[in-house]
Amino acid sequence: MGFLLFIGRRVVISIPLLIAISIASFAIIVAVPGDYVDSWIGQTMAQTGQTRAELMPRADALRAELGLDQPLPVQYWIWIKNIVLSGDFGQSFAQSRPVSEVIGTRLPRSMAIAIVSLVLGQTLGVLLGIYAAVNQYRWGDTVATVVAFMGIVIPKFIIALIMLYLLAFVWHSPYLGSFYSPEFLVQESMSLAKLWDLFLHVWPILLISVWAGMAYTTRMMRGNLLDVMNAQYIETARAKGLSRRKVLFKHAVPNALHPVVMNMGGRFDYMIKGELEIAIVLGVPTLGPLILSSVAQRDMYVVSAIFLLVAVLLVVGNLLADIVLALIDPRVRRATVSGGK
Repeated sequence: MGFLLFIGRRVVISIPLLIAISIASFAIIVAVPGDYVDSWIGQTMAQTGQTRAELMPRADALRAELGLDQPLPVQYWIWIKNIVLSGDFGQSFAQSRPVSEVIGTRLPRSMAIAIVSLVLGQTLGVLLGIYAAVNQYRWGDTVATVVAFMGIVIPKFIIALIMLYLLAFVWHSPYLGSFYSPEFLVQESMSLAKLWDLFLHVWPILLISVWAGMAYTTRMMRGNLLDVMNAQYIETARAKGLSRRKVLFKHAVPNALHPVVMNMGGRFDYMIKGELEIAIVLGVPTLGPLILSSVAQRDMYVVSAIFLLVAVLLVVGNLLADIVLALIDPRVRRATVSGGK
């Protein structure tokens, strides 16, 4: 019961945070000078040769039709009320479709890539961190440290640009800028051939994301494990004659994992933002290029909805990390239960 109360308190605490994030998400895009109608005026002038004065009557009517003539607090209230009451994120001005449809085709792709990258990055980072700590100051430790350091200091978009150059000009890859080859676009059911084709299209994003996520986890796990291995209870376990493997994996590694698990919520958000950044460079049709085009077109509801969804995923990720930590550590679980009484 105490554990459920703990989860309930975390959810309640998250509500004001999400409200503040929704306000910030909406304010970020509307703070940019101009709106969608201004973008429409510029495009129409370039295509038709009409002057701004000639387009202003149509522009004013379009602004009133889209609700952009309302005060910003009113626009925000209508937007957030529709989200809470009916799950309506508004209308995409540029595509004349509901925002949920525009995002719905791309959000699962970004989520899937982020989740796979998180699982692989955390798993490989923990294993590499353990290996580096066990082999401290040996060549394996040096290689692991260099790999982790490069993954941390080199920006992901730089790695993506290098990868793009290799794929386009060195390897002449036909798998750029899409999720599937043309022969699989009309195939609705998943098959091994279609799955392999999907991997051939997205492996550069996975490689860069996993490397970036693995790098930080490797450094953290290595440092945590070295600290734990010098603790008094580890020396006591060794003095009792326990084998090195048992001391390592039964006593040291579980305790060294705590900071890694606590950090998983933030890493999930990091993976999502990293996927967006890499997808923009490589032109893969996920949320990244959609954000870029929506900002350019002042498609405010699309951008605000994406920012809000990413923030929700961050809150959910941190909540799940707390739950996992409580499940793997009896001390945290006991403290949680006693705190809920």
